[in-house]
Amino acid sequence: MLKYTHPFLNFLISNIMNNLLYLSLLAGAAASAYYYGSGEESLNRSRHSLITSFCLAAAFTYHYLVRRTRYVFLVDFACFKPGLSCLCTTEMILERAKHVGFLSEESLKLVAKILDRSGLGPKTYLPEGVLHIPPKLTFDEARKETDTVLFGAVDELLEKTGVQSKDIGILVVNCCLFNPTPSLSDTIVNHYKLRGNILTYDLSGMGCSAGVLAVDFAKQLLQVHPNSYALVLSTENETSSIYRGNNPSMMLTNCLFRMGGSAALLSSHPSDRCRSKYQLIHTLRTHVGADDNSYKCVFQEEDEAHKIGVSLSKELMNVARDALKIHITSLGPVVLPISEKVKFVVNFVKRKFLKIMIEAYVPNFTLAFDHFCIHTGGRAVLDRMQKSLELDDWHMEPSRMTLYRFGNTSSSSVWYELAYCEAKGRVKKGDRVWQMAFGSGFKVNTAVWVALKNIEPPLKNTPWRDEIDDFPVKLNPPKPTSNNK
Repeated sequence: MLKYTHPFLNFLISNIMNNLLYLSLLAGAAASAYYYGSGEESLNRSRHSLITSFCLAAAFTYHYLVRRTRYVFLVDFACFKPGLSCLCTTEMILERAKHVGFLSEESLKLVAKILDRSGLGPKTYLPEGVLHIPPKLTFDEARKETDTVLFGAVDELLEKTGVQSKDIGILVVNCCLFNPTPSLSDTIVNHYKLRGNILTYDLSGMGCSAGVLAVDFAKQLLQVHPNSYALVLSTENETSSIYRGNNPSMMLTNCLFRMGGSAALLSSHPSDRCRSKYQLIHTLRTHVGADDNSYKCVFQEEDEAHKIGVSLSKELMNVARDALKIHITSLGPVVLPISEKVKFVVNFVKRKFLKIMIEAYVPNFTLAFDHFCIHTGGRAVLDRMQKSLELDDWHMEPSRMTLYRFGNTSSSSVWYELAYCEAKGRVKKGDRVWQMAFGSGFKVNTAVWVALKNIEPPLKNTPWRDEIDDFPVKLNPPKPTSNNK
């Protein structure tokens, strides 16, 4: 019996103000009815009618002020573009790999093979310490990298929005593998002299999906702190996360991940609607970490030589596929038009109840979204996502071109992709944008935005400045794997 009454008591206590107001409303109405029916004088009737009206007005006012939906807007965002000192070609990476001192000949061949099949272009960015010969993989270099990325992104964002640092009330910083003391959020507070009562949060160890997860977290904070600004920062630290061993399952991260970061300014000020780019209309988080295979498929650990790295299991693609199915099953009913919902239900009934041997129906998400920003996990990951969602090349272009130009920038990749859509002049008023990322845990996270105006291609303050006309580029298919060993 307790398991049924306990939730009821929680509901009763958590809604005590609502309950008191509605009880007072009922009491006032009952008193009014009593006096009307008891033949009291007109003055008493008027008085109790007034009480009833007051209770009714109080209840509806409370409902409007507390229960109303608080909209969250994306005022603007910025992506950091490193300088020429961090620009590296594929040849430079292979040359540096020969001089690191810990890679075997077999590992060097594997690095070359991974780079060839990765989907990364000939020019990406790595921190100066990583490019140095020999590499300077020190703590000071790691802190320098993060400071450079985050300060660069925030400076650009504040310039674009005109918001003063003292106006920021919430700060969320996510970085998976580099978490110094004082924290990264403390570093931002100190550098920009943010106010003393700011709410600061650091998200660590949450992988490439943390950028979208941080948006959902900021949304929930903004809904309980009205008329506030939330600054959301996403990055990963390459200097501190370089794997210094020869385990093949841990070497992939060295080859795919690159330097980058983003800053986004969210607002719950109703007056910011007119100047904001987007409104956040839906977020969704799916966590399948209760399954051991899902939990272990992206795992930081020591190798046989006690070198720390992040291992990627062979089950990763299957885990991602299954997690995506669970995720879109929850997302579909919220975002898809009724025609797609009907098709899905009919297909489900045929397969599960009528036992007809047909393929499961994949909803047409292009009817729900105009632009897709799918995390740049790698060429193979994007191939799997495109196949699973049945998207055409145009919809996958922002993800593939971001991977080609900037590599896998981890949690910030979805913002480089949105910047690509804007730089191409594709985002129009009313368009819906789907940001979807996945990462260790295993997690799949979604943020759905609607454009509040036509987004003009920016001439500056975009990571695609001076080169957007060079894209898209034609991607060569990966070379077939040889059977010779």
